[in-house]
Amino acid sequence: MIRSRCLAVVMMSFKGEKLRVLRTSQSRQRPVSLVQAVRVASACIAASGLALVLGGVGPSGAATSHIKKSVVISTLKTSKFGTILVSGKTLYTLKPSSAACTASCQKFWPELLLPKGVTSATAGKGVSAAKLGTVVRSGGALQVTYAGKPLYWYVLDTAPGQVKGNVTDTWGKWSDVATIKPAGGVHTTTTTSPGGGGVGF
Repeated sequence: MIRSRCLAVVMMSFKGEKLRVLRTSQSRQRPVSLVQAVRVASACIAASGLALVLGGVGPSGAATSHIKKSVVISTLKTSKFGTILVSGKTLYTLKPSSAACTASCQKFWPELLLPKGVTSATAGKGVSAAKLGTVVRSGGALQVTYAGKPLYWYVLDTAPGQVKGNVTDTWGKWSDVATIKPAGGVHTTTTTSPGGGGVGF
């Protein structure tokens, strides 16, 4: 809006015409000379530049920026499942059936994807960085892998530490990723309730 008004003033000035009127804040009209018009145009342009600068400043006064965030893979020690991989919540791998995990599957099993512009996940405590990798998904998105296996979350895990996704369903057998097995052996997955133990790496 400011720039369009400035442009109108400058264009009329370069045509060599004497501006007829400028509206004041009280909507009254008064004659304006060419020199005054140029001064007004300069002030407008300066104000528009300031507005653009202020537009990039957040409520706190600091300049806003789109900081790329990383994905951190770490471990969590549990008594039932051993030490397992987490990224906020429990991570799982899939031993697939004949049905591919596509859109309907991903409603229940969201892929662990890297933010746009990030090319690798960060290894947290207890995680081998050498085992982290990525696989390209539709649209060029990068899904994080561990030991070559894509990682997923499970929607019924609603809080950190929950492990409800050791199940077998239409898309195959899902298991938490245990870096250290639980004491007492490995539990099996089930189609009706959480199992335990996971897949050891």
